[in-house]
Amino acid sequence: MADDIVGVDPSKPSIARVYDYLLGGQDHYEADRKIGSYFTHDLPGSVTIAHTNRQALIRAIGDIADDGIGQFIDIGSGLPTADNVHQVAQRHNPDARVIYVDNDPIVLAHGRALLETDERTAVVQADLRNPEQILQSPAVQRLIDFSEPIGLIFSAILHHLNDDEHPGDLVRWWVDRLPSSSQIYISHFRSGNNAETRVAEQKLQETFGRGRWRTDTEILALFGDGLEILSPGLAYCSQWRPPSPAEGVTAIGVEYRDPSVWEQLISCALARKP
Repeated sequence: MADDIVGVDPSKPSIARVYDYLLGGQDHYEADRKIGSYFTHDLPGSVTIAHTNRQALIRAIGDIADDGIGQFIDIGSGLPTADNVHQVAQRHNPDARVIYVDNDPIVLAHGRALLETDERTAVVQADLRNPEQILQSPAVQRLIDFSEPIGLIFSAILHHLNDDEHPGDLVRWWVDRLPSSSQIYISHFRSGNNAETRVAEQKLQETFGRGRWRTDTEILALFGDGLEILSPGLAYCSQWRPPSPAEGVTAIGVEYRDPSVWEQLISCALARKP
């Protein structure tokens, strides 16, 4: 990977690049691999968190698109990988429009290269804690029509915000601006009250200096009041709207079974604005 991208410090790990490493991507530095390897080697099985989260996101985008929503804002999107939001959405609706938002300069550089031939998709480099900057960006103004329903995505990002950064207020800021029938998807690390939870949470807090696992009640509270939580409610990502049991496998290619301790550490839900 090129080391000359403006704003990138290869010596410091990035949330987006660590996720990229865990998902088998190529856009990461040694600092990112060091953190990722801790999870793959010292906490065997924990990489399942990243994969089940990604598969749940893919299912959510397909379902949102099938409900007739043709525009998406993916906040904290991370680096491009297989089955990106725009690819999934456009399989269901060829005219779907997608905005990716991330504060990592590498996401901007690689995202623009990947999407330069797709006029219905754009990448915005911005901090999710500055929603007004995102809203006023030329790309959002060009692609997103706030008079029509929108799919708003917070996939595995809000647990990187501390309580004093008010992640629930951030979600509600966007919800207040979404039109009726919009849908909001959140996946989030959850407190498991076990050793695995405590070790994994501590490692990410030490690495990035921020973030907090939350209880099921706290995760649901992020949606705020006035939204309809859609079936099946808040569920482990591995069990949220899984493929038909007739297929005999889950989204990650294993037989149906009780979720592992790692799969229990990330949950998701989808809500609709009346």
